[in-house]
Amino acid sequence: MRITRIQITLAGNAGDKLLAFAVVTFEDCFVVHDIKIIQGAKGIFVAMPSHKITDRCPTCGGKNSVQSQFCNQCGKRLLTNRSKVDTQGRTKVHADIAHPITTDFRQELQATILKAYDEELTRAKERGYVSQVSEQDAGPEEA
Repeated sequence: MRITRIQITLAGNAGDKLLAFAVVTFEDCFVVHDIKIIQGAKGIFVAMPSHKITDRCPTCGGKNSVQSQFCNQCGKRLLTNRSKVDTQGRTKVHADIAHPITTDFRQELQATILKAYDEELTRAKERGYVSQVSEQDAGPEEA
């Protein structure tokens, strides 16, 4: 699948782990938003769009993050360790919404996004820099 456009929005807060967001267009017909560029312990990496994992309160059925200690609806204490654990033994709090299936494509996608990120960092140092994200890409206009 051919990547036809990448837009990078720098996060702007120095010292934060979140460096930027990417919007990737494939074949000029499919777009993926909210790809994150993150500074990790082992270097910069790309995190795919994700959502918080939730479960239901056994008492009232209210929806809660698996990290919640108390139900958002009824206030009852929730059981601990309600979430799955990843291969490193860490609690899994987020689940990918969209992600590459093969290692080769994941590496290609990450390399292409990180190259675009480096190019955006270079542009950001130039006088009169304006983010490449257009108003159309910024989301719905607020009333």
